[in-house]
Amino acid sequence: MTPMEAGRAVEAAVGALRPLVVAEVRAEAPGAEVEPGDLEQAVWVRLLERLGGEGPPPDPGRWVRSAVRAEARRARRRAARERPLGLGAAPDGPWDPRGGPEAAVLRAERVRAVRAAVARTPGGCPRLLAAMLSPKDPTYREIAGELGISQGSLGPMRSRCLGCLRRMLAAGVAAPEHGGMHSGRQPE
Repeated sequence: MTPMEAGRAVEAAVGALRPLVVAEVRAEAPGAEVEPGDLEQAVWVRLLERLGGEGPPPDPGRWVRSAVRAEARRARRRAARERPLGLGAAPDGPWDPRGGPEAAVLRAERVRAVRAAVARTPGGCPRLLAAMLSPKDPTYREIAGELGISQGSLGPMRSRCLGCLRRMLAAGVAAPEHGGMHSGRQPE
C-alpha cells in the first residue's frame, strides 16, 4: 500500500467511524467525568496508532466501543490519582488552594507585617511572641524554659505582649471614616 493509499484508507476509516465515536463518547464522558472532546481525541489517537501498526480492526464498531470504554476507564483512574492544584498552592508551600496568587501575596504581606510588629514590641515581648509563633508549637513549659521565666508569669506576660501587638497592628491599619463609603452613604 502506498502512502497515498494509506492516507485515503485512514480518511475513509475516520469518516465511517466518526458518528459511532461521537455517540459512544457522549455516552461515556459524563460517567468518566472527562470532557467529551478529550475522550474523543484519545480514541482517535488510539485508532491512528492501530492503523499505523496492526491495520484496521476486523470489527470497527466493537473496537470503537471497547476503545471508548478503555479510555474512559483510564481517565477515571487518572482522575482518582490526580489532585487538582487549584489556583493557589499548598498551605505549607508556595501554593495555597485557599486562593489565587493575590490571596497568597496578601497572606505573605500579613505575615511580614505581624513579624515586623513583633520585632518592634518592647522588652521581652519579641522573644516571647517569636516563641509562641514558632512552627514547632512549643508548650508553655518549653517557652518558659527557653525564656528563663516561671511558667506562672508566662500567661500575664503573654497577655501584655499580645495587647501591645494588637494595638501596634491596629494603628497600622486606617479605620474607615465615620459616614464614609462603608456606611452606605455616598460622599458629599
